[in-house]
Amino acid sequence: MDNALETLTGLLPRPADIHPKDWDSVRRQLGTDLPTDYKALIDTYGGGYVDNYLWILEPGCANEFYDLFEAVEERAEANEDLWAGGEPKPAELTDADTRIIPWASTDNGEFLYWLAEPGQSPDQWTVMVNEARGPWWEHFDLTLTRFLAATLDGEIRSQILSDLFPSTPHNFQPSSRFVETG
Repeated sequence: MDNALETLTGLLPRPADIHPKDWDSVRRQLGTDLPTDYKALIDTYGGGYVDNYLWILEPGCANEFYDLFEAVEERAEANEDLWAGGEPKPAELTDADTRIIPWASTDNGEFLYWLAEPGQSPDQWTVMVNEARGPWWEHFDLTLTRFLAATLDGEIRSQILSDLFPSTPHNFQPSSRFVETG
């Protein structure tokens, strides 16, 4: 376990019944590998709801709103439409081969992405945050788990995310609790 994930496990209660993903299948479906820290986070927690605000997306989530596969398609289309309509692209995306891949969303509609630049391994991807319904973006030169740990322990603060996030005490609810049955 890396240091950032250790920090997270000290901050967030872990759910009891988590089943590791078939990451080879995920890679095939997405057409790319994902960062090691994300895979470890999902294998430790699964996708879920952090501090009643941030939804960590999970590949194959039974709730389509929190499914990584669904979000990748939806966000790519939505962002292309926005940029084609005149909304400015973030400066980090001027290289045509640079892309963003969503890994979380919020109750307010913000999205958190990996910034995947050409020639980088997924473990080098950093975090970008986009405001809900607007062109404001923040870039954090951190991995996903380092960003989450630093946000939850108050080391860093996003200007885009809600002032009420993070909350204390921290809480985590698996996405599986938000799946309708019957």
